[in-house]
Amino acid sequence: MSALSRFCSTGFCLTFFALLCIGPASAETRVALVIGNGAYVSTAQLPNPSHDAEDVASSLKRSGFEVIQGVDLRQADMQDLTIRFARAASRADVAVFYYSGHAMQYNGVNYLMPVDATLTDEADLKRFVRVDDIVNDLQQAKNLRILVLDSCRDNPLADMLKRSATRAASVGRGLSKVEAPRGTIVSFSTQSGQVAADGTGRNSPYTTAFLKHIEEPHEIGDIFRDISSDVYDASGKTQLPELSLSIIGKFYLNGPVSVTVAPAAPQAAPKVDPCASAEAHWKAADTIGTLSAFEDHLARFPSCSFASLAKARIDGLKQKVALAPATNARAGGSKEFDGNWDVTLNCPPSGKAQGFTRPLAGTVTNGVFHAEVQGKDGANRLEIDGQIPADGKTTLSARGTTGASAYTLNNVAPGSPYAFTVDAQFDRTRGTGKRNEARACNLVFVKR
Repeated sequence: MSALSRFCSTGFCLTFFALLCIGPASAETRVALVIGNGAYVSTAQLPNPSHDAEDVASSLKRSGFEVIQGVDLRQADMQDLTIRFARAASRADVAVFYYSGHAMQYNGVNYLMPVDATLTDEADLKRFVRVDDIVNDLQQAKNLRILVLDSCRDNPLADMLKRSATRAASVGRGLSKVEAPRGTIVSFSTQSGQVAADGTGRNSPYTTAFLKHIEEPHEIGDIFRDISSDVYDASGKTQLPELSLSIIGKFYLNGPVSVTVAPAAPQAAPKVDPCASAEAHWKAADTIGTLSAFEDHLARFPSCSFASLAKARIDGLKQKVALAPATNARAGGSKEFDGNWDVTLNCPPSGKAQGFTRPLAGTVTNGVFHAEVQGKDGANRLEIDGQIPADGKTTLSARGTTGASAYTLNNVAPGSPYAFTVDAQFDRTRGTGKRNEARACNLVFVKR
C-alpha cells in the first residue's frame, strides 16, 4: 500500500509514485479498465459514456495507472478487455474498474451491457458481463481495489425483460447493492434500486464529480465521500451515490508524503520510530539501484534493518567502478581504438517508465573513452568514461542527471543524479555494451 512519496537530500532526490497506506510499504503497479458504452443498437443511446471513458482514462494515467480503455464495445470486445484486465489485476497492487453505460439487475445479479446486446429472455443475459465476475477479478490485486459503476440509468431493455420473464419481480430497478469485499471500494452513481441522471454536459453528473476529486491529494475514502456529496448537491438532493468501503488504513492515489533531513533541534514532541519509513525508502532505493540512492538510504537510516544491505550495495558498486579502470590499466590502453565514435543508448520500456533511444558523441584518445550528451536546459545530462585495453573488453562508468520523469524508473524528478556501469566489448570499428544496474539498457558504438 503506497503513495506519491518523495525522499530528498543534498545532492540526491528520488521521487516515486505509488499508493500509500500509512505504514512501511509501497505499491509498484496500478492497472485500470475503463469502459464507456453509449452507441447501443437495440436500446436508447447515451451521449456521455464515450466522453466519460476518455476523460477518466486520462485522469487515471496522470495518477500512474496503466489503463486498458474501451469505447462502445460489442460483446466479443468487452469480453476480450475484461480478460486482459483480469490478467493485469493479478500482477497489480492497485486495480480500478470504471464503467459508464447501460446496466441492469436480474434476480439480484448485476449485468453490464455491450452495445450490440439484445434482450428477449433470460438466456440473453449470458451475452452481458456479470459485475460479480469483475469484483472477483479485482480481488487479485494485492492492496486496493476500486469498482465504479456510472450505469444506473433508465434501461428500456430491462422493462422488455420484465414483461417476458417468468418471474417479473426478479427484474429490479437500477442495480442491486454490492457489499465491498475487504480492501475494496464500491461506488455506484446512485443508490441501489434507483436511476441516475445522464446530465446535459460532456460528462454525467457522477463522472463530473469523479473527475473533480480523483486527482486530489486526499485519502481515497474521503475522495469518494466528496464525490458522493457533490453529486447529491448538484442533483438538488435527488441522486445520492451508493458507496461501500471496506479498507483498513489510509490510502492515497496522489497524496504527497515528504521526508526531509533537517538539522537536529530539541523539541518537546512525542517519540517517533526513526525506522518507520525505512522499508518504503529502501524499496525505492533498491529499485533505482544507483550509488547515490544507497548512500542516501544509509544517511537517513544508519541504524535500521536495511543499513547493512545498503552498505553492501555501496561497497559492491564502488568496487566495480574502481576495478574497471584498474583492470584496464593493467591490460594497457590501446591506440587501436582512437578516433571519433557514435554511441547509441537504447532503453526499452520498464514498468511505468517509457522507452527511449539517445545518441551520444564519443572520442577515444590513447585508449581513453569519453562520450557525453546534455539537454538544452542543463538537465538530462549523461557522461560515459573508461579505458579500452588491447582486447577491447572493458567496464565503463556512466553518470548524469535525469530528464523528463516519464522516462525514469519510479518517475524520478528531473535533474536527479544517477550513476551506473556498462560492460562493453570493442573491436576496431564497432562495439556493444550492456548497462549493469537498475534498468536494462543496451549500447552500440560505431567508429566514424
